[in-house]
Amino acid sequence: MTALDTAIARRAAPDRPAADASARPDRSDARPGKTRPAVRSPGRLSIGLQIAASFIWIAQAGLLAMAVGDIAAGGVAAAVVAPAVAVFVLGVVRAVLDRAGSRLAFTAARRELARLRAEAIAALATRSPLDASRPSSGFVASTVAEQAEAVVPYLSRFQPLRWRAMIVPLAIFACVFPLSWVAALILLVAMPLIPVFMALIGWRAREASERQLAKMGDMNGFLLDRLRGLATIRSFDAVDSTAVRLRHEAVLLRRRTMSVLRIAFLSSAVLELFSALGVAMVAVYVGFHFLGQLEFGAWGDKLSLGQGVFILMLAPAFFEPLRDLSAVWHDRAAGVAALEALEKVMTAGEAIVPVDETGTGPAAAGGAASVTLDEVHFHHAGQGRKVFDGLSLDIRPGERVAVMAPSGGGKSTLLALIGGLAVPQAGIVRIGGEPLRSDTAGRLRAGMAWIGQMPHIFAGTLRRNVTLGRPDIGQREAGAALEAARLGAVALRRAGAVLGEGGAGLSGGEALRLAIARAAATQGAGLVLADEPTAHLDRRTADEITDMLLEVTKGRTLIVATHDPVLAARMDRIVTLGNVPAGRERA
Repeated sequence: MTALDTAIARRAAPDRPAADASARPDRSDARPGKTRPAVRSPGRLSIGLQIAASFIWIAQAGLLAMAVGDIAAGGVAAAVVAPAVAVFVLGVVRAVLDRAGSRLAFTAARRELARLRAEAIAALATRSPLDASRPSSGFVASTVAEQAEAVVPYLSRFQPLRWRAMIVPLAIFACVFPLSWVAALILLVAMPLIPVFMALIGWRAREASERQLAKMGDMNGFLLDRLRGLATIRSFDAVDSTAVRLRHEAVLLRRRTMSVLRIAFLSSAVLELFSALGVAMVAVYVGFHFLGQLEFGAWGDKLSLGQGVFILMLAPAFFEPLRDLSAVWHDRAAGVAALEALEKVMTAGEAIVPVDETGTGPAAAGGAASVTLDEVHFHHAGQGRKVFDGLSLDIRPGERVAVMAPSGGGKSTLLALIGGLAVPQAGIVRIGGEPLRSDTAGRLRAGMAWIGQMPHIFAGTLRRNVTLGRPDIGQREAGAALEAARLGAVALRRAGAVLGEGGAGLSGGEALRLAIARAAATQGAGLVLADEPTAHLDRRTADEITDMLLEVTKGRTLIVATHDPVLAARMDRIVTLGNVPAGRERA
């Protein structure tokens, strides 16, 4: 099972790139009572380049104001050639810096998104499939594939603009204040109004984004569940009712999406209003100052035309970072909601399957492993009835044991406890004499093989479904395993052919043979767990599967959960569960 989980994690999770040395985890938007993954903001270089590009406009405005002042003072037209060339050169430099900073920020954001996705997938690989608190497949697919994309604009656009909004207005204020304290005061008074209203609207935007993302996850989960049960829906003639329900869910999602967009447009409109008022107030002051109506505010002297033009050109630039920040305020709301959804994926359930633990132990050394359960107590979460109340069981190395019980009697749960997919509330499970704990489960599971009654078949060739990306299994080992499972002829007939997802193209018996081939190819598997391997098979096919199972597990310990008395009779011992009193359970 570890090999399968590890293969999935390796295939799904990209290589984690090296983090930017200048990046730091960012939690500035975290709210009390809510957690989200620590993300690295874009590097200082990308933010610094974008801020430097904004500073260049101050120099350009100074050159333009100087040229206008010279022309107004009667200067020759040739005197403005040098400032015009300088303005052009600075404009090119500004564009290059801004583009380079944006590209670096976008690259860093994509790299950070890849890291978060890898962590989310790795966290899912450590969750037991029996954990009822695991997020649904539809929610996970929606979060990791779709919603997580909102992290990119949040990191690449909002984070750099937040720094620009904090630094650039202060630099412009420092340039305006020595010329006119009144104009600087107008800018200073108008600036706080914008963040205040942005924050008020932002709270509402975040809540709307969270509801919209949650509804999108529910929608995907509903659609995936109905697609899986399409045959059942058609059998019960429930296609029309399902379509009506799907349309209702789609309408609700559309309404929530439009609600988010309305709030985003409202925030932009509010900011445009206050920034326009601020620029207009500065323009009114400068105009009346030139007319002599307002003679104060210039430190005891009247502003020159060049100084006035310089102030007027800097006033819009003072509000520009705040306007740009408002334009991406929706990106912030969606990005924070996406990070919280990723946090839910990473932390849901209990991590009991360490996929990165390597090494060998009693169960992975190549020999048959013993299995011991000592006074094990277990009940599923949310259920008061105990499945096991003091169950004890000893299985010797190399022994073949059939576990039988009525439906719901705990056969599959027993296999899950032995495989480390469920954690007992009390008692201890030992594999090869070593306790099975969260810190040893990965290593001990490396010495186990799993055969389920409905094995999952991935899209790919037969050999790839045997190797599952495991580097220790080559083509020769995969071919030998297919021969042992009597799939050699099928492999030759379908050489290079790709199986459909879920085993399209294989019969039920062939799918079980493929599961047996996976177990046969698992090197060093001293313990084989099989859950109802002959269920839903005709007698002839069930006997063939039983023969192959016994042949493949020679020299290994085999534990089979089954209702099949014929299969159970061929085992060394039968353990019967169900209404078992506390104490040692023996055949």
